[in-house]
Amino acid sequence: MNFMEVKVELQELLSKVRPSELPKLLDWVRNSDELDDLLVDNKKVILQNIADDLRARLPLDAMLPSETAAHHKMQQQTRPTVHVDSFLYSDEQVETLCTEGAMSRTYCLSCGSIRTAPLDFISHSFSVSELQFLFQNVLPDLSGRTLVDVGSRLGAVLYGGYVYSSAAQLLGLELNEEFVRLQKDMLQKYRLTDRVEVLHADVCTQSVLLQSADVLIMNNVFEYFMKPREQVRAWTFIMQTFRKRGSLLVTVPSLQDSLSTLQMLLQPGWVEELPVDYDVYLGRDADPEALRQIHLYRIL
Repeated sequence: MNFMEVKVELQELLSKVRPSELPKLLDWVRNSDELDDLLVDNKKVILQNIADDLRARLPLDAMLPSETAAHHKMQQQTRPTVHVDSFLYSDEQVETLCTEGAMSRTYCLSCGSIRTAPLDFISHSFSVSELQFLFQNVLPDLSGRTLVDVGSRLGAVLYGGYVYSSAAQLLGLELNEEFVRLQKDMLQKYRLTDRVEVLHADVCTQSVLLQSADVLIMNNVFEYFMKPREQVRAWTFIMQTFRKRGSLLVTVPSLQDSLSTLQMLLQPGWVEELPVDYDVYLGRDADPEALRQIHLYRIL
């Protein structure tokens, strides 16, 4: 049944409910966790299993000692900022860790005081809900197409693309060799290598790949991992190389936000932004504000 058919049947069913019971039923629909169980399918289970395996092999903040640029950038933030990987930890899991004392949502404004303020959380990965939204609501059918994820890190986009799309090929580009090994281990364990590959490479060395790619994904890809001049170099390369007409570009945050911090201008006539319907319910773990950071563009 499609949406309109279900809507008609639901309205007919609700018309049969006693008026005194209707508010309770509608409140249950809005607030009960029971209905969220309907959103859990085998695809989510696979992604959650991969996340379980990755958590066991990474520190709590999912950051490696070798990520010196990212550690330095976080220390420079005006407010204390911690990395909580959204692919590895749902809001419910974060809440459990906070309750157990393994993690905190706040920091002390003056040592020994009860004066506290909320910490800023940042993630370098899409959550499972965001991956579902990306492949089922943002991107079109990817049958026969090649998708490239720049800075694939833990591989979340690659795993999500495998279970939620029919893309012919999913390629990750990652500079950190430790993360490359980690991704390859997951691809082997979960038998995803028929459509997924990870390259230990700088995007600026992949002109042939970018010229042929149908979809390019860039999620917070440069800001925390490159110096400004290196970011300018990478963005310039991408704007000059990723030019196949009709190809799609997904960025978090928007191109304007990414480039303005570098005092760069968007190359005229390169892309047009496409509308995205953000009004989709994906369960209580989905963060509407995080979804609105996902922007879709088409190459002109």
